[in-house]
Amino acid sequence: MSDATLHGTTKPLQEFFDVALVDLDGVAYKGPDAIPSAPPALAQARGAGLQLIFVTNNASREPEEVSGQLSSLGIPTEATEVMTAAQAGAIMLTEHVAKGSRVLVIGGKGLRTAVAAAGYDVVDSADDAPAAVIQGYAPNIGWKDFAEATYAIHGGARFFATNLDMTLPTNRGMAPGNGALVGVVATATGVTPLAAGKPEPAMFHMAAERTGAQRPLAIGDRLDTDLKGARAANIPGLMVLTGVNDARDALLAPADQRPSFIGADLSCLAEAHPEPCVSGEWVHVGEARARVTEGHLLVDGGTDIDRVRAACVAAWAAADAGQKVVVETLPHLGVTF
Repeated sequence: MSDATLHGTTKPLQEFFDVALVDLDGVAYKGPDAIPSAPPALAQARGAGLQLIFVTNNASREPEEVSGQLSSLGIPTEATEVMTAAQAGAIMLTEHVAKGSRVLVIGGKGLRTAVAAAGYDVVDSADDAPAAVIQGYAPNIGWKDFAEATYAIHGGARFFATNLDMTLPTNRGMAPGNGALVGVVATATGVTPLAAGKPEPAMFHMAAERTGAQRPLAIGDRLDTDLKGARAANIPGLMVLTGVNDARDALLAPADQRPSFIGADLSCLAEAHPEPCVSGEWVHVGEARARVTEGHLLVDGGTDIDRVRAACVAAWAAADAGQKVVVETLPHLGVTF
């Protein structure tokens, strides 16, 4: 098996790793409510010595707002335990633009605060001759903001983005994310921005460095941001099946988006994860087993989550060997595919 597959541990994840870089929507909460397993699981993980940093691509809110929301949902959190894409974007600016420079900020108050705190003069118009433009999501930005950014970039300003998420989960479904809005300016200018948020690896490294952690674990629900970012940062990633991507998506994940661990929800932090092993044509995970025969995935035995794990390892190995895997509805997995 290649390294782009599932791993195992001999002790619970919360004892094996020293910090968890935890995504928010789809992992800790969904919409206005905490995912039921999240508050007790995270409290238990803290009690076991696991540090927590909540890492979000949302650049519109202040860290204090995020920590306040988490605390109100039964997940006590300090503002210092939150890393937003706005903060990551501001740190990225310091690597490319001299402090004290003017920066045109397109986004919410969280981004304006982070850029100002990093030592920049925040401006609102291209007429101020900014050295850089940084764009992050806010629900109230529109054509005038995109136009100012376009004028500034045509005038020589460098272009940065907090993140490039194409969609944003809302309580009504998926809406356009910052990546879709950044695309307006990129199309108008022909300039592709440098991006700070997931799946870029920088944000994971920044969050881990904040704690001095030596063994970080990234936790998320989205393959194309959370888990792809973990792979890019060379940090093990835990996929939980409580958010955007489900077990079927995991089976079909390309190598650069595959998690190192899969759990039904955050309660799996308190568990050791069985090591996948190969015996003949079968991949075994715990009491579950899976194989790919003539492109068809066969799975049986074990628990629901171990069947998912075995199925993923078998499907990924087949895909890496050049086989086309036919993924059909498999009700005996105990998971809706």
